This record gives sequence, structure tokens and C-alpha cells, in this order.
Amino acid sequence: METLKILIPTDFSVQAEYAYVMVQKLAEKINVDVHFLHVLSVPDTVTMDARGIISTCGEIDVQYIDHQVSIANRNLVSLKNHYGESIQTHLKLGKVTDTIIQFAGDEHFDLIVMGTKGAWGIKEKVSGTETQMIARKSPVPLLSLMCDRSDLAIHHLLLVHNFSLPKAENLTLMHKILNAFNPKLHMLQIVSGEASVNKEGIEANMKQFAALNSIVNFECHIISDTDVENGVIHFNQMHNMDMICIGTHGKGGILHQSAMEKMVNHLFKPIISFQLK
Repeated sequence: METLKILIPTDFSVQAEYAYVMVQKLAEKINVDVHFLHVLSVPDTVTMDARGIISTCGEIDVQYIDHQVSIANRNLVSLKNHYGESIQTHLKLGKVTDTIIQFAGDEHFDLIVMGTKGAWGIKEKVSGTETQMIARKSPVPLLSLMCDRSDLAIHHLLLVHNFSLPKAENLTLMHKILNAFNPKLHMLQIVSGEASVNKEGIEANMKQFAALNSIVNFECHIISDTDVENGVIHFNQMHNMDMICIGTHGKGGILHQSAMEKMVNHLFKPIISFQLK
């Protein structure tokens, strides 16, 4: 049976509980090694050594940080009491996004799983969400979700991609899910200007992509829509996928937001995001 080393960043909210429920669905078919990480957001001037000794420079009160660390450690102990001794817990100090990404990479995790409240309107344009930032920057794949998916059955997996230049991608996580759950993989490309689209050429590229990435059980889909996000929404309305996979080149910000980030913020479907080569 496949094994996944999984990191769940937690702020002790219900969204982190959704993430653990999602991991338990994966655990029905895949061995999981589950780690919870809480990051106490502090300036760079605050550090904690391996013994838990806090050091600061500037005007930050060491006793205040010690108190916050004590509260976080009690919450992590509660997680172990609630979920069992098989989980591991970690506490780090620093900038939340950067610390999660660095810890996931340094400790060689296969997957980060995060619940998210999503983001819309001005909040999305200015700050987005922590989950969106990690999806953009993390070399470790991220599985994000907005709600309780304890009822999830993984029969249909959607891969959203631009297949114009077929090549081998880093799909290790997706292959582990395909091997464990044996779902049908639906490969989808969103196009615009349907009259001028060479659908035969796109489908040929999809089949070449499947061959290059050792994908066997798949279907090809090409639909025309205004953009990728709307195309995925409309495709799901027609076909009701269980989980979505989409790659990112790591671009983002106020002037540029990828289709992947928009879906992380807006779609009520579990989404696996991964870095494209």
C-alpha cells in the first residue's frame, strides 16, 4: 500500500478539522503519516531554540511569547488526545507561510492539507488567503478544501491543464491517488473561440501527455468558456468531479492571479495544486 507523509498546518480552527477529515478519507486506501504544525506568527527578531528557550531583541516581551507558546503547546497536546498518539505535532515560530513551506520541504513531506475559508472581492485582491499563498509558492503539493468532505468518494478525478506542449510533469502524488483509489481521470482543457479551435489536435496532445505520464484510465474533454475558473465550474456542473488537480507556475499577486489560486479561493471541491516544471 502507498504511504503519504502529510502535513496539516493548524490554527486550531474548524478548517484544520476539515483537513484532518480529508486525510482520514485518504487513509482508507493509503497509509498516512500525519503531522500537525502550528506556526506562532512573530517577527524575525524572535527565535526559539531546540530546548524551547525564547530569545528576542527589540521591545517584544519574552514573557508574552512564552505565554503564547504555552497556550499553543496545550492546544497541540489536545490534538493528540483527540486524534490519538499516531499523529505527530510541531510548533514553530516565524512568518506563517514561509515557515510552513520551509518545514514541509525540509522534512520531505509528500502533501500539505489545508482547510480554507476562501476569499472574495477586495480581500482576495489585496491579501488572498494563507492557503492560496502556499499553493502558489510550495514545491510540496497542496490539497485544499473549504468544507467537511467526510462523505467524499473518489471515483472521478479532474486534471485541468494546457496540453498544447505535452511533456512529463511531476505527478507523483496524483499517481499515488490513482493507484490507491482507481478513479477515472478526466483530462480537461478550457479553450476560447470555439469555432477556431483544433479539437482533434488538442485531443491528440492529451493522449500524448497521458503516454508521457503513464496515465491509462482517462477521458479527454475540451470545452469553450470565458476563462479556466468558469470552465471548471461549468464542467463540474455537468460531470460532478470528486477532486480537482491543477498545476501552477508560481506566479501571483495583485497584478496576476492564476486560475489555480482563484479555484482555491472559490470552489467547494477538494483541489490538489502542484508546481509545474
